[in-house]
Amino acid sequence: MDWAGWALFGLVATVALTAALIAAQLAGLTRLDLPLVLGALVTEDPDRARIAGFFIHLCAGQGFALGYAAAFALLHRANWWIGALFGMLHVGIALTVLLPLLPGVHPRMASQRAGPASTAVLEPPGLFALNYGIQTPAVAAVVHVMYGVVLGLLLKAH
Repeated sequence: MDWAGWALFGLVATVALTAALIAAQLAGLTRLDLPLVLGALVTEDPDRARIAGFFIHLCAGQGFALGYAAAFALLHRANWWIGALFGMLHVGIALTVLLPLLPGVHPRMASQRAGPASTAVLEPPGLFALNYGIQTPAVAAVVHVMYGVVLGLLLKAH
């Protein structure tokens, strides 16, 4: 496996995915502010949470990129469409498993069962993160497919 390619291209793909998610949120396509959600795991201050969350997402993205690179190595091929398929699998897991489980471990996120006495500052994402807007699953799918395509193209070219 190409370790330098994984490290560099994983970073490139993760920065592209994170930037696209932030742009979609700022454009009003989704209310999901993933850097805030992730950063609020470690700090209450929203501005610092966004910075921390950006770096947490970069680290997580590197981990996923390692998985993509390993899968490409096992298949002895990397291309855009296999990357896109991996991206669909990735977003499927993120929207149906990872985000719905987050309220169970997040100190500042309400659960689906939180009542009016809850002091949580973040609402739970719900299945497919639909609590953050009807377009959120589509936005998440597009950016994760883009992530896989970028990795498939860059790891193929290297």
